Amino acid sequence: MAKSGFVVGGIVGATAIILLFTFIIIPSQEIGTSDLITSNGHDATTLGDVLSSSKSNLTLIGLFEKSEESVVKIKVERIGSATDTGGLGSGFVYDNLGHIITNAHVVDGANKATVTFLDGSQYNAEIIGEDKFTDIAVIKVSEKPRLLHPLQMGDSSLLQVGEQVAAIGNPFGLSGSMTSGIVSGMGRLIATPDTAFSIPDVIQTDAAINPGNSGGPLLNMKGQVIGINTAIQSGTGEFAGVGFAIPSNTVSKIVPALIEDGKYTHPWIGITGQDIDPDLAQALQLKQAKGFMIITVVDGSPADKAGLKGRTITLETGGKEYPAGGDIIISVDDKEVRKISDILIHLQREKSVGDTMVLGVLRDGEFLHITLELVERPDL
Repeated sequence: MAKSGFVVGGIVGATAIILLFTFIIIPSQEIGTSDLITSNGHDATTLGDVLSSSKSNLTLIGLFEKSEESVVKIKVERIGSATDTGGLGSGFVYDNLGHIITNAHVVDGANKATVTFLDGSQYNAEIIGEDKFTDIAVIKVSEKPRLLHPLQMGDSSLLQVGEQVAAIGNPFGLSGSMTSGIVSGMGRLIATPDTAFSIPDVIQTDAAINPGNSGGPLLNMKGQVIGINTAIQSGTGEFAGVGFAIPSNTVSKIVPALIEDGKYTHPWIGITGQDIDPDLAQALQLKQAKGFMIITVVDGSPADKAGLKGRTITLETGGKEYPAGGDIIISVDDKEVRKISDILIHLQREKSVGDTMVLGVLRDGEFLHITLELVERPDL
């Protein structure tokens, strides 16, 4: 399948701005100067003891003091790779059993992972599970509880644009660093490295996130984890005020499966398409510019079995060509669909493999309800 356009749960189109996954690559054992550092790129649930919830907001100083012991530095080694022999990232303690959450791209392909706690103690870690589709991973250390201070998982669905947040991690290998900012946006889509799919429901923040911050917590002012810092959007490779974090509700859904099974199975529909913008709406003579038009249906997919239809013709208007004839999705389980992100967020938040989902579609001017059964997402 071509990796362009959107695939539900899909991929995001190409952009001139570069998404950089904030992970430090180490070309040698020594980390001496910045010259060696490159940038490449339904309730919250915790296990074991967690920090008690606070009703009032903390100061930034209080937030750091409450959280610093829970954030770790992760060093990985990749033996046998000529271009990527290791790297540094961040993580945070999830429970008293020694599970630590980080980004999948921090530990992917690693032969060895070493965790360093605030007091400098270092321990080898076992990679328990990874989910590259959401860039979440779980590693585990076998360590005494005195070093394990789990952070409390918050409810990312309660976040509001403008809310103050803080990011703690190890930017450029500098341990115990904190930056602060606000939630700049919600419900973003970002592409994942090495897959044809995108991560939905992502938090945007202007809290400075730099190489080495990958896997560290994004915290609200109660000291609760509301996201995992994962990437920045930049045209230069440096932080430009746009950082991204995987929301805590996604983490709370994915992590228990990673601990139990080492993987998480994502639900899949099996279509590609594009959002209805004003130009396409005009070409199709639609009253409103909203919805998602199906361009292709993957053979044998849930969409194919349910009878969804892809584009059949191309219209030419004003010297431009527009797809036509495909079903236009305007609702999912009776929730309005304005664009692809609405479908992907619903899949991520509400659905699992084996669930049914009802799509409201426009086909040749008629409104239809089409029910499909979701299956496991393939590794495209």
